[in-house]
Amino acid sequence: MKATGIVRRVDDLGRIVIPKEIRRTLRIREGDPLEIYTEKDGGVIFRKYSPMGDLQDFAAQMCDSIGANTGRIAAVSDRDAIIALSGAPKRELLDKPNSDALSRLMEQRRNYRYETGAQMLHAADGAEKFHLGVAAPILSQGDLMGCVMLLLSDGDTPMSEHEQKLAQTAADFLGKQLEN
Repeated sequence: MKATGIVRRVDDLGRIVIPKEIRRTLRIREGDPLEIYTEKDGGVIFRKYSPMGDLQDFAAQMCDSIGANTGRIAAVSDRDAIIALSGAPKRELLDKPNSDALSRLMEQRRNYRYETGAQMLHAADGAEKFHLGVAAPILSQGDLMGCVMLLLSDGDTPMSEHEQKLAQTAADFLGKQLEN
């Protein structure tokens, strides 16, 4: 655990304000769920909760299957980072924070397909080698949970409508799994 040096008081309703700098650094937005842990020594730990984390193994298997059948790089992210990946070195993308471009795209809740000549949108911060070929938001009961992506690297041919539909089908399926 890392000390921040920031001290906050609990108000009369039991609330604590998380400083803006910490919210920005950890990408905590209004309405984000936080999981609360307690330690034996009296410590309290707040951790961002990701329902997609419960499906991480399942998402990895789905990426493996999609990647094997399409020959493309398949990835699944929650709202913050890439949680499953197949077809690319894991150290380059797995657990990397989503790029701002991907976050904005997910917030629009629309499907995306790269067209030749368009601006390339990178999937993760610091991973300029890979950009989005197709992306489909994962929605569960109307809430944005993450994104299914097929990625391109330099020299790859653009994705087809078929691959876009595949990503959308996978996103819809993961969304239904989160509802159960």
